[in-house]
Amino acid sequence: MSTFVGIGLGPIQTGIFLAGAAKGGFDRIVIAEVNDKLKNAVNSSHSVTINIAAADHVYTETYERVEAYNPMIPEEREKLIAAAAEASELATALPSIKFFGASAEWLKVGFAREPQRTRFIYTAENNNHAAEALQAELGDGFPNTYCLNTVIGKMSGVIPAAERTPLAPGAEVGHLVEEFKTIYISKCPGIENRKVQSLFVKDDLFPFEDAKLYGHNATHFLLGMLGKQRGCEFMSDLSAHQDLISMARQAFLNESGAALIKKYGQLNDPLFTVDGFTAYVDGLLVRMVNPFLKDQVSRITRDPERKIGWDDRSVGTMRLALSQGITPEIFAKGARLTALEIAGTPEAARAKLAELWPVPWGDEHEKLCRLMGL
Repeated sequence: MSTFVGIGLGPIQTGIFLAGAAKGGFDRIVIAEVNDKLKNAVNSSHSVTINIAAADHVYTETYERVEAYNPMIPEEREKLIAAAAEASELATALPSIKFFGASAEWLKVGFAREPQRTRFIYTAENNNHAAEALQAELGDGFPNTYCLNTVIGKMSGVIPAAERTPLAPGAEVGHLVEEFKTIYISKCPGIENRKVQSLFVKDDLFPFEDAKLYGHNATHFLLGMLGKQRGCEFMSDLSAHQDLISMARQAFLNESGAALIKKYGQLNDPLFTVDGFTAYVDGLLVRMVNPFLKDQVSRITRDPERKIGWDDRSVGTMRLALSQGITPEIFAKGARLTALEIAGTPEAARAKLAELWPVPWGDEHEKLCRLMGL
């Protein structure tokens, strides 16, 4: 019997890994979820339904043979341990890697029952080193268990059940995900034998992680901040502000894109060519303002202190561009908007950046502040 185990029942899990496992023909799909209301709703029908936003409509897909258990309940934890023992593929989709420790406790017990089994674990926590963090928690006792990083360019969200089809009968929420299906994963021995669908292996994942953070995420955040200034509630509202979309396109293509191509062009991957990156930019800009995705500007622009951090999507993109001899004028405008929103005045913004950025303060810090007009 083939078994897939997912940890966390958010839209990344359901829209990518659970969907891919169902289409890959797993006999069992077992999910660990601490929300008992959601767990019970799924178990009432042993199925999950997601709403999928295409370019011109929303449709649903339902996946059967789904079981959900709460690892905090002893008898249900034992069921998860047994499933982990027989699982060949697993996926973590948790809010943060800080939750790995609790999950690894019961995973290790299950893995120890069949320590030589080959397992692929896809980590989807939006952290470039999530796989390494989970591997550290699991230890070295499972030689054929491989933790893999992912690059997920799929936009998704949780919505009230009243707005769309609920996740399961009786669930208070639904999942709305975009139709996009290309998810990159890192390489390991035997990965060609995976069953989960829509996963694409890259020999070196880091360039694609950079493209996601300093291209996709950076431009999404920039566009959100620009839209916020215009009073947009949903990202789709930006369709009425073509000047902002044009500005975001210039930043994406000529600042972050040009820097990424200079840094990774030697890989001979189509993405890191002018034509390939232009197609990537234009495709993403259409997807970012898809009216059927109902993506809120407030979601895109939340947690601004993190996003203006030294290595994150706003300032990190500026630093990448500068390292490649490119002046990130448009991203600097977005970073300025963010800093002023956090702190209020240019003086207070500089003081806040001094708290958020690494010490000692040096020439690079000053150059970034000058570009931001601070």
